[in-house]
Amino acid sequence: MKKMSGNEIRSRFLQFMEKKGHLVLPSASLVPEHDPSLLLIGAGMAPFKRYFTGQVTPPRHRIATSQKCVRTGDLENVGRTARHHTFFEMLGNFSFGDYFKSEAIPWAWEFLTEDLELPKDRLWISVYTDDDEAYDIWHNVVGVSADRIVRLGKDTNFWEIGPGPCGPCSEIYIDLGPERGCGSPTCGVGCDCDRYLEIWNLVFTQFDRDEEGNYTPLPKKNIDTGMGLERITSVLQQVPSNFETDLLFPIIEAAQTVAGIRYGMSKESDVALKVIADHSRAFVHLIADGVLPSNEGRGYVLRRLLRRAVRYGRLLGMKQPFLGQIVSSVVKTAQPAYPELVEQEAFIQEVVGREEERFLSTLDTGLDILSGMVTELKKKGQHVLSGPDAFRLYDTYGFPLDLTKEILSEQGLQVDEDGFEAQMQKQRKRARQAREQADGMGVRDQEEIVFSDLVSQFTGYDNLVENKACILALVVEGVSTDMAAAGEVVQLVLNRTPFYSESGGQVGDQGLIYTDQGQVQVRDVKRMSSGAIVHIGQVITGSVHVGDTVTAQVDKELRLATARHHTATHLLHQALRQVLGEHVHQAGSLVAPDRLRFDFSHFGPVTQQELQQVERLVNQRILENISLEINVMTRSQAEALGAMALFEEKYGDLVRVVKIGSYSLELCGGTHVKRTGDIGLCHIVEETSVGAGVRRIEAVAGMVAWSLWQEQDMIVAKAAQLLGGTKEDILTRLESLIAESKEKDKEIARLNQVKLESIALKLVGQAEQIGDSQLLAACVAAQSMDDLRQIVDTLKIQLPRAVIILGYRSEDKANFLAYVSPSLVSYGLHAGQIVKAAAQVADGGGGGRPEMAQAGGRKPSKLEQALSTAAAIAREKLQSI
Repeated sequence: MKKMSGNEIRSRFLQFMEKKGHLVLPSASLVPEHDPSLLLIGAGMAPFKRYFTGQVTPPRHRIATSQKCVRTGDLENVGRTARHHTFFEMLGNFSFGDYFKSEAIPWAWEFLTEDLELPKDRLWISVYTDDDEAYDIWHNVVGVSADRIVRLGKDTNFWEIGPGPCGPCSEIYIDLGPERGCGSPTCGVGCDCDRYLEIWNLVFTQFDRDEEGNYTPLPKKNIDTGMGLERITSVLQQVPSNFETDLLFPIIEAAQTVAGIRYGMSKESDVALKVIADHSRAFVHLIADGVLPSNEGRGYVLRRLLRRAVRYGRLLGMKQPFLGQIVSSVVKTAQPAYPELVEQEAFIQEVVGREEERFLSTLDTGLDILSGMVTELKKKGQHVLSGPDAFRLYDTYGFPLDLTKEILSEQGLQVDEDGFEAQMQKQRKRARQAREQADGMGVRDQEEIVFSDLVSQFTGYDNLVENKACILALVVEGVSTDMAAAGEVVQLVLNRTPFYSESGGQVGDQGLIYTDQGQVQVRDVKRMSSGAIVHIGQVITGSVHVGDTVTAQVDKELRLATARHHTATHLLHQALRQVLGEHVHQAGSLVAPDRLRFDFSHFGPVTQQELQQVERLVNQRILENISLEINVMTRSQAEALGAMALFEEKYGDLVRVVKIGSYSLELCGGTHVKRTGDIGLCHIVEETSVGAGVRRIEAVAGMVAWSLWQEQDMIVAKAAQLLGGTKEDILTRLESLIAESKEKDKEIARLNQVKLESIALKLVGQAEQIGDSQLLAACVAAQSMDDLRQIVDTLKIQLPRAVIILGYRSEDKANFLAYVSPSLVSYGLHAGQIVKAAAQVADGGGGGRPEMAQAGGRKPSKLEQALSTAAAIAREKLQSI
């Protein structure tokens, strides 16, 4: 058995498969590009699902990869077993209707026994119970003895996920020796112990299962194999677990250095180090593939892993941010296979640092609160934390549910997950209701039914007028009708229309639909799922009828203004990626005649300097007057060109690709200008936060931008006029005025201080002597509570052992401040109680510390009476000393 590095094993596998005629592809992103059913890539075959199903033709019928994968289903086992990981690499070779078992099986044996030099007498094979074909190849062609081939049932050796392509599989195991076993006399392949380790799974996709459970042979059979890189590396490096391989142990060493401990000191600390190493690999690759922390979807997966690593660091005594140092180790270890990590390291560090600091700011408080909850549960003899309590930890202190579950399980407790989910659904419902806006002219479900059999042809990319359109249907107030008259709000479907329907963030067109008998003012356009394009508007003259031949005319100026903003959005998207990084992806947009709104993934606010860079880049492309190329092609052709697509967007078999020179290439069905120069200019108005990891830019283009510039220029000119100078002098004049104002404020404050000190000195003579203490209660001419405090500060020096109660009137309120010298507090005098008594007389309330407190009342006419009451309370206390 040849000892090799993990990087060498990966390279050898890909080289071997390349010699067998496979196209070697780099690992796909962890973010699925064309599969909305997947949150993250979790298997080697996942990026090729459309090749297996025949939806898309593969670039070659033989492909091999080492695919990055992330799975979080067994999160609690990571670090506690030898093999569980959140991030791992899967070596795989795939055949899409090309070779089958007679090639896949001997190649697997050849690679293991000849390239990796695994001892043949330690390899075992499992096949599906009824798969005689695979058994014969292993036994008669490869030469594996019958006693080393085990037939296993459907639960382990048949791959299927509901109806669809499926088939038997054959697994290759290596015997790690009796010292790794359970000692049972029945121990063998399939046992749960660590002796017989599965290292490669060969899946033979040869059947199509229908809804009734019938299996029909596929006309073209496929091969899908998977071998975990970390597993095979642990075998060749002869270490007890994947964590001791050179793929993971350097990261563990980095973590132990930061924590100041040594791997192997205790089981608990070893688990923590393994979790940190494993999770760090996962979140580094996720961030590199464009995922940012959030509370939804894959962003939440990332946040969970990051925060779980932070919590395990805390268990090792690390109270300060430490993950940045671990990131460097991950990048260094993975660099040979993933050199792009080096380029992205600074960005990854920033994202990790921000998230770590954010969680650390609430971690201690959250842990204290959870500890209190655990104590209360145990006192009451209960074992389940309520859903609302778990949700409060999540919502207020950032504790992912599984982190709460894990901490509770360490105490032998559980969480009410159904209750937690109920609280989560309530929050989502509140958020959804907050987002919903009334749309009085919208198309409702009833109209979906009315228009379900209708289809419209869109003709408006190149023409804004359609002279021979026919009205297919009319709906007034949700009811299908043959005629709509003046004044009625109508929903109207044509067989052909130049009106663009709201889609991809672009608003629907406006304009007119008319005949000699009537006119409809179109205010919005929407597309039904059936393909019907619904024009929403109002009949402004005459009447229109089903069957009428009409002229449909789009408002040219509004369409052009919208097109300017749409093309500007594409330029903005690319400029943001240039300035901020390749992690920037569109997260939503609005394209309208008067503005554009662009939501994008980014971890923090965009600086003013960065915004200026982005705006400059956009306007440079506008000035270059680049021609747009718009082509319709298959989805696979567009992907081959590198066109950007939105993950959430649904695309058909044919897609429209918008190319702006060599600068931008995107899938887009919207309307655009002919050349970038047609935009005129673009100006960023505002940049804000939409939510965790998502930013928003509002911008304007064309005449809207010019009008805004003109308006702002007029404001500047008016400001210059008011300041008595030119536009160029505005900043200088403003800075001078602000400086003057600050000086005047200082002088006013100084004069006010002198006035307040004078008031205080006059009050000293009014103090009542009681024993060796003084009592002063007075109404003063103050303007604020701060004035009272300043007066008290002066009186404290003149009356070192005193009770001072002051009040003043402001509008419809009485205000009080009480002070008790520290030497008198020990005798039971309490400023908070004294001032509260005064406020109650004036129909108010308040209180505070024993030495100083303030209050207010709603009846200023009771001010003197209130001060007298408070003075009497203080006097009685002082006389008893």
